[in-house]
Amino acid sequence: MSGGVDSSVAAWLMREQGYRCEGTTMRLYRNADIGLSQFHTCCSQKDIDDASEVAFQLDIPYEVLDFTMDFRNQIIGKFIRTYESGGTPNPCIDCNRYMKFDKLLRFAEEKGLEYVATGHYALIEYDEVSGRYLLKKALDDSKDQSYVLYMLTQDQLSHIQFPLGGKMKKEAREIAEQLGFCNARKHDSQDICFVPNGDYVKFMEQYTGKQYPAGAFLDLEGQTVGRHCGAVRYTLGQRKGLGLAMGEPVYVCGKNMAANTVTVGPENALYSSMLLAEDMNWISIPQLKQPMRVKAKTRYRQAEQWAAVYPEQHGRVRLEFDVPQRAVTVGQAVVLYDGDVVVGGGTICQAPPTKR
Repeated sequence: MSGGVDSSVAAWLMREQGYRCEGTTMRLYRNADIGLSQFHTCCSQKDIDDASEVAFQLDIPYEVLDFTMDFRNQIIGKFIRTYESGGTPNPCIDCNRYMKFDKLLRFAEEKGLEYVATGHYALIEYDEVSGRYLLKKALDDSKDQSYVLYMLTQDQLSHIQFPLGGKMKKEAREIAEQLGFCNARKHDSQDICFVPNGDYVKFMEQYTGKQYPAGAFLDLEGQTVGRHCGAVRYTLGQRKGLGLAMGEPVYVCGKNMAANTVTVGPENALYSSMLLAEDMNWISIPQLKQPMRVKAKTRYRQAEQWAAVYPEQHGRVRLEFDVPQRAVTVGQAVVLYDGDVVVGGGTICQAPPTKR
């Protein structure tokens, strides 16, 4: 129970189905440690208070689990390392992978509980033909979260419930209103929980005590065209905030963290026809043994794109898009779909630009 409306309604739905429920909130950080007020963002003290109030109203036991050290090491640490190495991390996926559906699941098993139920919008079904659990898109396409759940294993899927997967978001709010939940009108969290204002560099500097030095902006020919304020501050495809006057719009096309340079160029230099992904997790199939036609997303809110996926050495895959894609970013997830079923996904490790 995160303190939000979705997990609160999920708890009520599970109880209505006859399950013996216990509410649990993971304390992932202490707000004072990262410079936030108690009313800022998800997983805060205010959210814990809201979750506790809903659990009291539902008359179910409630417990707060302290995972602050694990979150610091596995989520925040990786977040910083990825930016410092030139990638763009997705800490929400890592939190699902290492916190909600690892440590929390293990805690539930130790208590003899059968499932972990959350407020995610996705569906889990067991396929009798393949003998595998399937992860599928939610009914509410605008809220579907299957992209950030691609890392779930077969064992984990067998012990997870997503009660909201077959409902619209509007229905969840209506249920919360009818039940008089304190968080019925609470806004959904849109930001990274530990960087609620979006200034991830300021957070990194405060957290690490480092200052990220200025360096050179380069054009595609390697010529210096200006000075940047620290390579970690720029993301692939960025146009605003560059402070360059080059006679035409330019975009961040690449970064060299060792040299502390940021390369800029025209928008057509941002497109990639191919990517390589590693750390793959397969859901609807045991493994990829031959090429497969799929639809793929390289960002959470991106429309799915047709592609062919090919097995590579060391468990990697090569994805070739029918149409070149803009700003495919190292460190982000690529998730593969067959209709509304998640085939699998992994982390983008290379995405060379298409030569034009």
